[in-house]
Amino acid sequence: MLRCMLRTKIHMATVTESNLAYEGSITIDETVLRESGIIPYEQVMISNMNNGERFETYVIPGKKKGEICLNGPTARKGAVGDKVIIFCYSYFEDAKAKELGPKIIFLDKKNRVIRKKK
Repeated sequence: MLRCMLRTKIHMATVTESNLAYEGSITIDETVLRESGIIPYEQVMISNMNNGERFETYVIPGKKKGEICLNGPTARKGAVGDKVIIFCYSYFEDAKAKELGPKIIFLDKKNRVIRKKK
């Protein structure tokens, strides 16, 4: 059996931009992506701590340090300064799922990695 399990969480990212004119997705600083193990175009779920919105989209790498940008329709789900949690799930065989623990990346107010938990 395959189980859908939390693989990675980026905790308390701060939205730095909201761009309705873009095609869609969330832009995340390349450094944060590398630390998290999330790859470009991978599906993520985002939970907005400020307004309770929860939505899915895909990731594109950001070139600016600390960049967390809601693009396209997701721009309607949050505003600059909002705190969001970004979840990435994967499917694992039952035996592996039971021993798996998610990688959690904690960010500061400028979206710099301050702590990692595995």
